[in-house]
Amino acid sequence: MPIVFTPLLLRCSSVELNSARRWFCSVSSNSEQLRQLIRTHTEVTRDHMTPEIQLHLITPRCSLWSAKGDDAPFTDPFWAFYWPGGQVLSRFVLDRPRLFHNKKVLDVGSGCGASAIASKLSGAHTVCANDTDPVALEAIKMNCELNGVYLDTSSDDVIGSKIGAWDVVFLGDMFYDSDFADLFSQWLPRLSRSGVNIYVGDPGRLPLVNHPLKRNLVSLFRCPLPENCLRENSGMSTGTVWKYTG
Repeated sequence: MPIVFTPLLLRCSSVELNSARRWFCSVSSNSEQLRQLIRTHTEVTRDHMTPEIQLHLITPRCSLWSAKGDDAPFTDPFWAFYWPGGQVLSRFVLDRPRLFHNKKVLDVGSGCGASAIASKLSGAHTVCANDTDPVALEAIKMNCELNGVYLDTSSDDVIGSKIGAWDVVFLGDMFYDSDFADLFSQWLPRLSRSGVNIYVGDPGRLPLVNHPLKRNLVSLFRCPLPENCLRENSGMSTGTVWKYTG
């Protein structure tokens, strides 16, 4: 039976992530080769909660949506999907530009880069899209070009470390794993004490819902997810933006 590649398989648990890693072959690190693969296997779309932003994404019209693992050119292409927590966070940022105008913003686990791009469109002074996947960083650069913005990128594993003088940290759909939730419960208090404003976008993933960290989150924005997002994310129906207050 062929393995079908769909976003339902991704960002759910460490077991599923490890399985996904076995399904995809490695891609060349050459920048132009990566760009050509991204162009070939994604679609430029605005069909999401932030139509102001164009993104290279894998959609149902793309062959990779239902490809066998052996046919997929990417390893763990999380960057090719606009996860619900990232969508609701980016929508929040675009609707409240005064919160981010002239600020220094770090988007951790940036994925497709939408929240970082949203903050730049909202007038942020300096923005860094952080992701440990080099393919994601190339896709983010391409998405920035689509939207006429410039921002920095970083492949550093920043979770748990000192991050420098940032005003704002974004965590869009990062609570897909209980181990990450535990790391954040230790890291976020340190960031908060240093004066960083921390915004979390999440669609109700269990590692966050059931974690003691939830006691330190205040809901700022909540909205229903669009129909296409519901199909991609196994029934999660609502997205929430939280601010960490611990």
